[in-house]
Amino acid sequence: MNEPLLLLPGMMCDARLYSPQIEAFSYERTILTAPLNEHDSVEALARDILDTAPQQFALAGLSMGGIVAMEVFRQAPDRVTRLALLDTNPKAEAAAIAERREPQMQKVRDGHLRAVMRDEMKPHYLTDGPHTGRILDLCMAMAETLGPDAFINQSRALQSRPDQQKTLKKVTVPTLILCGEDDALCPIHRHELMHDLIPGSTLTIIKSAGHLPTLEQPQATNEALAQWLNQ
Repeated sequence: MNEPLLLLPGMMCDARLYSPQIEAFSYERTILTAPLNEHDSVEALARDILDTAPQQFALAGLSMGGIVAMEVFRQAPDRVTRLALLDTNPKAEAAAIAERREPQMQKVRDGHLRAVMRDEMKPHYLTDGPHTGRILDLCMAMAETLGPDAFINQSRALQSRPDQQKTLKKVTVPTLILCGEDDALCPIHRHELMHDLIPGSTLTIIKSAGHLPTLEQPQATNEALAQWLNQ
């Protein structure tokens, strides 16, 4: 029996971020997703995941989900059978970005979550493509489902996240590093860094995709994930 696959979504996303992957892989293994909205630190989010996850599992995370996935591995490396880090960043938050989050959080507290997502978050997500409008609508729907408290908790968690470069040097399980070629939030050089830190890892760049290749280019993303799951 194949090990369960645990998928961690990005900021203000839920399981719908992985709809094409859940459809593709659920016939062969148990697929689990975990919300990342109950705590305002990456460490606490990882502890919660480990409290409810199977004893051993394959782990994939995109963006904030990848950041939490690295912390899950740091806390319990013996429980992660393989690791996929998608469109993410192993470094601690830069001071300038952490500072920019403060006015965003205030706007959200004042009732303007939709405006923040529309004007400050979503424009950086995707490359231009025939499905861009539909995917952006889905991103807005996921954000509105999660709500303002999730936005603030997640922003705080990202502001205080630990640097995981030392963690990645200790990874020995099969590892996929994947990103969209046009990802403006987590550019290719961040993924080249992770690839260099993890001996034997696979680096895959998805063409015609930005920050959300799971939705922008699901077939190419699924092919890369399938190879990783069968390593």
